[in-house]
Amino acid sequence: MTSDSDAVPAPAAGPHPVHRLGDIVRNGAIFILLAAMMIGFTAAQPAFIGINNLMSILQAVAVVAILGAGVTISMAVGGFDLSVGAVAASSVMAASYAMIVWRFGAFVTVPLVLAFGAAIGLINALLIVRLRIPDMLATLAMMFLLTGLQLIPTAGRSISAGLILADGSTALGKYDPLFLLIGRSSLGGVIPVPVLLTLVVAVALYVLTEHTRIGRLLFATGGNELAARLAGASTARLKVIAYVISGTLASLGGIVVAARVGRGDVSSGSSLMMDAVAASLIGFTVLGLRRPNVFGSVVGAVFVGVLLNGLTMLNAPYYTQDFVKGAVLVGALAMTYGLGRARS
Repeated sequence: MTSDSDAVPAPAAGPHPVHRLGDIVRNGAIFILLAAMMIGFTAAQPAFIGINNLMSILQAVAVVAILGAGVTISMAVGGFDLSVGAVAASSVMAASYAMIVWRFGAFVTVPLVLAFGAAIGLINALLIVRLRIPDMLATLAMMFLLTGLQLIPTAGRSISAGLILADGSTALGKYDPLFLLIGRSSLGGVIPVPVLLTLVVAVALYVLTEHTRIGRLLFATGGNELAARLAGASTARLKVIAYVISGTLASLGGIVVAARVGRGDVSSGSSLMMDAVAASLIGFTVLGLRRPNVFGSVVGAVFVGVLLNGLTMLNAPYYTQDFVKGAVLVGALAMTYGLGRARS
């Protein structure tokens, strides 16, 4: 006769197959949708999967991915930078003005514009940290300020060679060919330079946020600022770092746009903010993390780029694209959060 103490404990039951399937769908929702879109677009238009078109997609989303990474950093500290699109657009105008009017070269213009973006990020941080203005209000106000400010030096006109200035004189500068290489050249004739810049930014920020003490403190500040402060973290300094990074990345995106189009277009940043925010929000769904993450933001930017490129190749009316983009975003978030809640 066997005593109770000699009984062999029953093995713990593993997760139910339905739960396992739900976890797979929840964690990989964005990749499942991305694969489905690529298969569908390729079936409808075989040229979609060509290397030239794929590189075109990556080049098109490079700026959105860079700006989205900046938004993600601001979200990591519990904020939200709504000024990234305006900073990028202002950087386009600033780079163009520096070369066309002031006749600066690429080696002066690029650091100057990056410093401009960092300064805007610092001002945003001071408004939020020192004056305690809510982040969305502070960056929204900065967005309106920059949107108007970028138009003043040229009286609302785009900047190109031969620009007529307010005093009636003609600007004698031109775009530096070295500057144009940033947006128009490619490595080995295959990989565009903007894609390489995006890769460098993504890897650097991924390492910073996921594998360094500063990164852990950034997320700690966003998760529970009081607890992070009591643990000895300088939350004010961390917010300053986050917004300066966001502003600098936005100006980098503006540099890429200016180098690609070769002029200071006053409407160049019209949709960048919304696309960057969409990429950041889609990033929440990647791998079921349900938090800001740089890898997810880049995936989100690619996701939006694939969607818009496919719709364009299928001759979908332009006025339906924002609706489709929004519907897919809602679906991706519902699959992540809805299934996650059902699982718990």
